[in-house]
Amino acid sequence: MIQELVKAEEKAAQLFLEIEKRGYFEPGITEKDLNDRVFDLADEMFGIRKYWHKRIVRAGKNTLLPYRENPENLTLRDDEIIFLDFGPVFDEWEADFGRTYVIGNDPDKLRLKQDVEDAWYEGQKYFVKHQHELTGASFYKFTQELALKYKWEFGNLHCGHLVGNFPHERILGDEINNYFHRDNDIKVSDVDILGQPRYWIYEMHLVNREKEIGGFFEQLVSPV
Repeated sequence: MIQELVKAEEKAAQLFLEIEKRGYFEPGITEKDLNDRVFDLADEMFGIRKYWHKRIVRAGKNTLLPYRENPENLTLRDDEIIFLDFGPVFDEWEADFGRTYVIGNDPDKLRLKQDVEDAWYEGQKYFVKHQHELTGASFYKFTQELALKYKWEFGNLHCGHLVGNFPHERILGDEINNYFHRDNDIKVSDVDILGQPRYWIYEMHLVNREKEIGGFFEQLVSPV
């Protein structure tokens, strides 16, 4: 399974690189406009129109909000921070990929863009080292503390979830024990309800509520 998940993620990474190459991040377009452009590009590049979760494009103050929110459709400004969170399905295997982008030269936004990536990789190293003793709750607590170390606040009630063969949520459910959640005391290395290894997406969502900016970075953390 992990080989197929890695292949799916590699294709998602190619998609995001092409988004940047084509200059899709421009002032004056709405979040929905950008979302539609990415959807069309994924269809053009890979012939995919299936996503296992709703496609997320957040800009400005909307970057403070976690996945489950459905905020108003904002227009991108000259000095803007944006993040994308897409879950494309490649040959029935799920990817989940998130990145942050900045229009302009605002130093706080540029620092946030870098910090959210750096913090993700620091969290990944911790996960790899401690994965056989970690619970969902302990890894979430570590991630909250990591956000504070970088002088931001963590922006969600969980910091990741299972990923797999589409549709994994229909098979494994959407319960707390399938998330890096503050109330999940199950070890992340435990097998799933089918007795199979579990594979995890790690999410880093850093925010500053006073400045109304947030950054997001996610991908496979590492096979257990």
